[in-house]
Amino acid sequence: MHLLVEAKKLAYEDRARYYADPDFADVPVDWLISKDYAAERVKRIDPMVASRRVIAGDPGLGSDTIYMTCADGEGNMISFIQSIYSTFGSTICPDGVGFAMQNRGQGFSLDPEHANRLEPHKRPFHTIIPAFVTEAGRPLLSFGVMGGAFQPQGHVQMLMNMFDFGMSPQQAGDQPRVEHRGSSEPATGQSMDGGMVHFERGLREETKLRLAQMGHQVSGQVIAAGGYQAIWRTDDPLIYFGGSDPRKDGAALGY
Repeated sequence: MHLLVEAKKLAYEDRARYYADPDFADVPVDWLISKDYAAERVKRIDPMVASRRVIAGDPGLGSDTIYMTCADGEGNMISFIQSIYSTFGSTICPDGVGFAMQNRGQGFSLDPEHANRLEPHKRPFHTIIPAFVTEAGRPLLSFGVMGGAFQPQGHVQMLMNMFDFGMSPQQAGDQPRVEHRGSSEPATGQSMDGGMVHFERGLREETKLRLAQMGHQVSGQVIAAGGYQAIWRTDDPLIYFGGSDPRKDGAALGY
C-alpha cells in the first residue's frame, strides 16, 4: 500500500502539471508513459518513508457516473463510462432533449499560465476512464471503476488484484480499497502536505499503523471507494467471466 500510494502521488503530480487538450498544448504523452521515465520516477520513492513534497517530472521541453461493459458471442467487447460530473451537471436541461448538460468546465485552471487554462473550443480535464486490457493484441479484460479522481487509483488496484495476486474479476472487486487524497489537481493548484490516506472497512489496523509510522497521514474515516464492473475473456473456447462491485447497484449477467 505504501508503494501504491507513493506511485499515485507521482502520477497525479504529473497529471496536474501536464494535463491539457492536446489540440492546444504539446502534451508529452509518449515520454510520460515510457519505461525510461518510470524508471527515473521510481527513484523518488523511499521504500520506508512517505513523501510530503511531490514534484512533477520535467521532460526538458520548451460523481454522477455510470460504468458498464458488455460482450457478445462473437468475442466483441465494449467498455463504456458516462458522467455529467456534478449532481445534475450544470443543472441546465435544453428544451426537448430530456437530459442535463455536464459541467466539466470546472476542470479548467483559471491560471493564465497553466497548460490547462480556460480557453474557447478547448476540451476540459476529465476523470472518466473506460478501461481495456489486451494481451498479444487480443481482448482480455474490459473494466472500469467509477469515482471521480479515484478512478486511476481504483484501476490500478483492480489490475494488481487480478494480475499480481491472481484474483478473479469478482474477487478483485470485493477486496477493501485504499484511497489517497490531496494530490495536486489540474484546476485547483499544488499540494504541499503529502495528502492523506483513507481506507475502506476490512483493512487491518496493523497496516494503517505501519503506514503512519512511515510518514503517511492516515485518516480514521471509513470510506467506500469507487464502483467497479468487469468482464474477463478467455479463448478456445470463448468464455466470459464477470465481476460486479458490491458497493454499487449493478450485476454480472449472462444471456
